[in-house]
Amino acid sequence: MSSPAAHSLEEVADGIFAYLHPTGGWGWSNAGLVVGGRDSAMIDTLYDQPLTQGFLDVLAPLTAHSPISTLVNTHANGDHCYGNGLVALPGVEVISSVASAKEMDELPPSAMAGLLSVADQLGPELGDYLHRAFGSFEFLGNELSPPTSTFSGFRSIDIDGRVVELHELGPAHTTGDTVAFVPDASVLFAGDLLFIQGTPIVWAGPISNWLSACAWMCALQPKVIVPGHGPLTDLDGVRAVARYLSAVEDGVIARHGAGMTRIKATVDLDLSFDQTEFSEWGDRERLAINVATVWATLEPTAAQPPVPSLFGELASLASRY
Repeated sequence: MSSPAAHSLEEVADGIFAYLHPTGGWGWSNAGLVVGGRDSAMIDTLYDQPLTQGFLDVLAPLTAHSPISTLVNTHANGDHCYGNGLVALPGVEVISSVASAKEMDELPPSAMAGLLSVADQLGPELGDYLHRAFGSFEFLGNELSPPTSTFSGFRSIDIDGRVVELHELGPAHTTGDTVAFVPDASVLFAGDLLFIQGTPIVWAGPISNWLSACAWMCALQPKVIVPGHGPLTDLDGVRAVARYLSAVEDGVIARHGAGMTRIKATVDLDLSFDQTEFSEWGDRERLAINVATVWATLEPTAAQPPVPSLFGELASLASRY
């Protein structure tokens, strides 16, 4: 299965580059490069080694003069760190938040390879969904290279005279979401705190933290924002993500209060989005995960559905579109 489109490299400010995938669907993430004087920092790797090698090949004219000395992983999802092994060479510092480093151990590339190997045994609807979402990527034979340095809260790094600020704003999308801000150019790499033209997915939550992160980004007033998925954006993109998250949280709370089951609430809320701005966003079936995450805060003692069951709900909801 092939990519729906190819990445492209765009210089978004002097010496700052975004490697963008135009659709930003499952696994098709963005990454970046910040060039200092004689060094550079990579912001995230991609979902597998072939994709990451393609990124490195495109960067070769830049990194020949300013080699990569630092790699920042904005969070633990594999589409932002599974390519680390090609970059984490001797002398390269790999940085993430403490929470992200811990979370990376929970879903290595071998687990994704194993899931795809049994996908066809999970039923035609779910099997087809998993292959469509993840079948384009090469997980076999990939060993994840973990961070060599971690931080909590805030860290400033010096890339040969150029400052890159790391701000931990999670838990939200994942447990340790981090953004990277280059103050001299006012460029923000937002990681998966921003999905643009695609549906955000709340693996960790709470949504209130994610909304606080959106407010923080708006207060920062960056000139350019590189999201984790989708095209470049500005503060309007941040506000759109915040509107979606608020609509999910409010909608789940109302339906829980009305006595609906979680699955009924998911379907009903999804229907209510049909005539909204969110209806055109990609992967809108991720709502099933988002409802489950909010539901867990409303019923903290209840048993949580296993991930395979949730992906079954994703596949079922996706059949509507």
